[in-house]
Amino acid sequence: MLTPVGWGVAAVSVVLYAAGALLGYPEPVALAVGGLLAVAAALLWTLPQPKLTVEREITPLRVARGEPASGILHVTNTGRARRAGMRAYDACGDGRIEVRVPVLRPGATETVDYRLPTDRRGEIPVGPLRLVRADPFGLARRVREYGEPRTLLVRPKTIPLPLLPSGRNHHLEGPTSDTAPAGTVTFHALREYVVGDDLRHIHWRSSARTGTLMVRQLVDASMPQTTIVVDTGAAAYTDPDDFELAIDAAASVAAGAARMNFPVRVLTGEGPLVETRGGAHDVEAILDRLARLSRTDMAHAAVEVARRVRAGGALVLVTGGRGEISGAGALRRRFDRVVCVRIRPEAPGPGLPGVALIEISDLEELRAAWKGAAR
Repeated sequence: MLTPVGWGVAAVSVVLYAAGALLGYPEPVALAVGGLLAVAAALLWTLPQPKLTVEREITPLRVARGEPASGILHVTNTGRARRAGMRAYDACGDGRIEVRVPVLRPGATETVDYRLPTDRRGEIPVGPLRLVRADPFGLARRVREYGEPRTLLVRPKTIPLPLLPSGRNHHLEGPTSDTAPAGTVTFHALREYVVGDDLRHIHWRSSARTGTLMVRQLVDASMPQTTIVVDTGAAAYTDPDDFELAIDAAASVAAGAARMNFPVRVLTGEGPLVETRGGAHDVEAILDRLARLSRTDMAHAAVEVARRVRAGGALVLVTGGRGEISGAGALRRRFDRVVCVRIRPEAPGPGLPGVALIEISDLEELRAAWKGAAR
């Protein structure tokens, strides 16, 4: 198809031809013919369709915000002609990335890698690849799409944080237990038998089906739970970057408790986001859910949300510098420990009896302040 420059050359050539023919001047006619021939040659230049096969890889498919991720293209020339003069653009989110495709001989395969943006959390669609073939004068170009779109998941950035203890004693190894008080143990999952496991917990039906000894893994339902309430109201945050930091802080708290095999639940004003028993697999689920969380125009104060959730364990409220926290002190009667994390407040928050108030502008400040809250 013609570019704006090509359309302009064609229009001017038609006007010159008509004016020269009517006035009897051969020079404008010659210029017009030359312009029309150039446009026709440009169309013929871009007419052949390249025969290419494009395969795309994204590594890794899940990455923390700010960490590197790459797109890798494998481009194969399946035609008989040598391919050159092509520009490639890979769609990435709302923008595009220019990819340099080298000259491709018939049957040759070239691999090209490029950096993907990971400064914003969320699902980032990557692809399809658009190959642009243009003539030397920029009068015409042809765009063709290759490859299947893929999705890069940019998850919150986290830092290691210790478990926030509640007012009850708990097992240092986490909720997995074979000797918890009667009535507090429940089935969690099946796993392979290891030496030392109680033979009474072998699940014989699953063992017969898989050919491997499988044992029931039990959890102590009385173990303290960490509840994180994230304020998603846009009015609570001065800047979009403040909300990103709030998600990073919530993810760090939740992942820290889950890695120690303690139960975690994360809620927003729209309701429960994720509730887990704890463990490495649960950490992945928590980060995936928080990666897709976005701000909302509806006002859901974190304190109001916390008043409606099941009591017990430790409560962490995460809100922006403009979030409402004045009622957080009343929650101390329903939870063993209450921590309120404010993101870049414009002024120091009020004193809340029984509530640990943490005000941060980056994750390193959270790391330092969290040690005091956990003591």
